[in-house]
Amino acid sequence: MTIKVEIDASGQVHSLQPPIRLPPGRALLPLLDEPDLLAEAAPAEDWLKPEEDEAWAHLQPAQS
Repeated sequence: MTIKVEIDASGQVHSLQPPIRLPPGRALLPLLDEPDLLAEAAPAEDWLKPEEDEAWAHLQPAQS
């Protein structure tokens, strides 16, 4: 399960989703160095580059 959160300037963690009940236990909270990479536009710009097509061409079905 992944929960989107935001950490404010004081270090408090705030959920960006409706509240959910979590089971007791432990969890990991990876910190993203570049949160902009999660925006849809950022990866889309990279995915649409010709060099990306070339890099993944070997996985495409052969065209006759």
